[in-house]
Amino acid sequence: MDVTPGSPPAGHPRHARSPVLAVDSGGSGIRVALTPVRGASPALTWSSPDPAVMGARGIDAHSLLDRVLPAAARLLREAGAERCEAVCVGASGMATLGDDLRAVLPDALRDALGARRLALASDAVTAYAGALGQRPGAVVAVGTGLVALGTDLTPEGGWRRADGWGHLLGDCGSGAWIGRAGLEAAMRAYDGREEGASPALLARLEALFGPAPELPGKLYPRADRPALLASFAPEVGRCAGTDPVAARILREAARHIAGAAAAVCPRPDRDSRRTHPAQSTHPPQSAHPDDRALPVALTGGLLRMGEPLLTPLHRELQLQLPQARLITAAGDPLSGASLVAAALATDTLRLPTEAGLLRIIC
Repeated sequence: MDVTPGSPPAGHPRHARSPVLAVDSGGSGIRVALTPVRGASPALTWSSPDPAVMGARGIDAHSLLDRVLPAAARLLREAGAERCEAVCVGASGMATLGDDLRAVLPDALRDALGARRLALASDAVTAYAGALGQRPGAVVAVGTGLVALGTDLTPEGGWRRADGWGHLLGDCGSGAWIGRAGLEAAMRAYDGREEGASPALLARLEALFGPAPELPGKLYPRADRPALLASFAPEVGRCAGTDPVAARILREAARHIAGAAAAVCPRPDRDSRRTHPAQSTHPPQSAHPDDRALPVALTGGLLRMGEPLLTPLHRELQLQLPQARLITAAGDPLSGASLVAAALATDTLRLPTEAGLLRIIC
């Protein structure tokens, strides 16, 4: 765990045996981990494939608590602990759909788990923490949706965010985006159009979903449309080796993913151009000699598509971010939530706090 032990704040005793709790809530379900603040003991984990319910105020806090609190109590008993030192809840949609979570979770988690500190985070922040820990850089989380986050860890810089606007307004290059583009190419082939049509993808559509004319009736009424769209992305990947339309879709997805990374990667030369666009026609030299070594990590289930996506993606990253260094993500959003919780417990949190992205409640 990328956390340096520190001293507790004045007035708070040191709870050497109190673990920290991490929660990862997303479209594919809820995961919980109980982790010791110090030491090498493995995390105790619990998971459910059922996501939190969406209500009138966004993510329904009580539906999340109904799953998390019994699981946390079970994990605490298993660990032989009575309380949690700190809790981090990372949730997809925290920024725009987290009103109920922000109103309900602090008191509920403090009363039930005895936690003295709580972090409410966007899943983009926990993905960042899981992938890079607490160092400057950029992370693109790409699964059903897509969001990119970057920081230089300075108070002035804060967080840079790109995309994460959902399948209707953005998430460009995501599983839902690739799946939708593939299904569109299939429907063009069904119509008999030539431009952008893919008979190969039409065959895969009908193998998975039945007759093409019936697809709108199966897709549009569903609440989980992004997941259904994303379920077709692997078919685009399988066809890309022989179908030029599928290969083009993945090249475009790679450009979008790399573009999101470039938009959030801390770059003093870019910031200078934005602030003084008319002062010079030549990009200024970077103010930091190690700027070329800034780490960029990719995380998320879409990367399991493998070579059909990763080959054009690595090419695009080299073109759009030559100053960055692509590294393997160290962990996932659940491990990132554990890191944030442990950093809270030891007073070593360095990640920027910002409304909607990372809120700390003491």
